[in-house]
Amino acid sequence: MLTNSLHSKDIAHQIHPATNMRRHERVGPIVIDRGSGIYVYDDEGREYIEGLAGLWSVGVGFGEKRLVDAATRQMSKLPYYHIFSHKTHEPSTLLAEKLVSLAPEGLKHVFFTNSGGEANDSAIKFVWYYNNALGRPEKKKFISRQNAYHGITIAAGSLTGLQANQRGFDLPLPFARHVSAPHYYRNGLPGESEDTFIERLATELETLILDEGPDTVAAFIGEPLMGAGGVIVPPRGYWKRIQEVCRKYDVLVIADEVINGFGRLGTMFGCESLGIKPDILVCSKQITSSYQPLAAVLISDTIYQAMADQSDRLGTFGHGYTTGAHPVATAVALENLAIIEERGLVNNAAEVGAHMREGLARFANHPLVGEVRGMGLIAAIELVADKATKARFDPVGKVGMRVFERAHDHGLIIRAIGDSIAFCPPMIITTAQVDEMLKRFAATLEDVAGWVSAGMPDA
Repeated sequence: MLTNSLHSKDIAHQIHPATNMRRHERVGPIVIDRGSGIYVYDDEGREYIEGLAGLWSVGVGFGEKRLVDAATRQMSKLPYYHIFSHKTHEPSTLLAEKLVSLAPEGLKHVFFTNSGGEANDSAIKFVWYYNNALGRPEKKKFISRQNAYHGITIAAGSLTGLQANQRGFDLPLPFARHVSAPHYYRNGLPGESEDTFIERLATELETLILDEGPDTVAAFIGEPLMGAGGVIVPPRGYWKRIQEVCRKYDVLVIADEVINGFGRLGTMFGCESLGIKPDILVCSKQITSSYQPLAAVLISDTIYQAMADQSDRLGTFGHGYTTGAHPVATAVALENLAIIEERGLVNNAAEVGAHMREGLARFANHPLVGEVRGMGLIAAIELVADKATKARFDPVGKVGMRVFERAHDHGLIIRAIGDSIAFCPPMIITTAQVDEMLKRFAATLEDVAGWVSAGMPDA
């Protein structure tokens, strides 16, 4: 009775992100009731391996008592306070210090928001504020990439390079430009080496900066490894060339570590894995394992000093959020980062991630699999209609959605990004649990292969 009530109330009243609303009215929700470790359970008691860590984010797993206790202690002591107008509190101050100690060299100052999208929105405003402070009012354009995901606010959604997040919303806004994604499998030309591919993408970026005018281009933003756009691993050397082009024209480099950060790639930040020296770094998700909403923008001292001078000239820094640097969220983040360090989860992501990617590589010969790719404890399998030509299914996404849905029947939650199937389990996962996850995926893939062979009939 409760289940039926929740289903009907959800359909009647709740709007779901990244969801076809009419389809949701027809099929209704899966009600997730509880979680433990790498598993979640629905309201009928069915177990699922959470192969995407929620939304790329539950690093320490579900049901971690230390995080519950940290939230409870802080809730009892100071459940809320702001940091406007010279106020502060212990958890946010200590977390800012901790983040600076973990971050790439040169990032000395931290601003807290509630989500990665808000953080990227804030980064945009900070760059505009910075260039205004330097007397460069025209230097305001941002360059992002196709298939990028940087959030869905009006500004951050403009940096996102996915049509599904822009169609119908009048996005992107005019300040945003996009260049090619570094996906060699899809975007490499016939006979083109990876080195030549990298050089072509660097030339594309440089040409765009020159065409727009270097005095109008403020920043280049990118995920070290692209997550929600399909788990796209850049070729070795890509980031080196991109940064060389940016530095040549005084274009800031912003690393969006919302998915990559806090161990996902086998290093504390993706910048370490891929050789990025950012002027600004944005992080969220695994900062609290998503037990609390929190994100952060880390900026260089050079940017901070110009912003601080500007705030002095204007009388204030007119930006901030009511619940930014929330004491409960920042307390949970401190405990979450302590768990990641104490339990060696960054190293676990590297070692178990290698085992996961080795296991996924065994699917490379499957007739539906075009590419297996990944890094650390994040990976994807791209499904194709023809392996030899890399031809996509028509329509794109139908087969991926079938895999996503059938996986539930085998006790597995994964993410379908078009026809790429993404894996990003909690960083506590063991090799034995990875093997079980891949066993459930193998059963799912065989179900779908039979459906494809039958002509992909509608249910």
